[in-house]
Amino acid sequence: MKREPGSIGCRAKPGRVHKGKRMAGHMGTDKVTIKNIPVISIDTAKHLICLKGAIPGPNGGLVTIITQ
Repeated sequence: MKREPGSIGCRAKPGRVHKGKRMAGHMGTDKVTIKNIPVISIDTAKHLICLKGAIPGPNGGLVTIITQ
């Protein structure tokens, strides 16, 4: 769902945007679980784990890795 601004209020009276007006912005932070990502290599000297494929989330974000 995408919110675009359009008209956000009147011009003369009240001359402001009402509190609670629904506008565009950040819609939420969902926890995403990805299974069966292959491990390419583990570098214990540099504390790195190389995974194959895309990992959801922002660059520099925290990633939790668990074993099953």
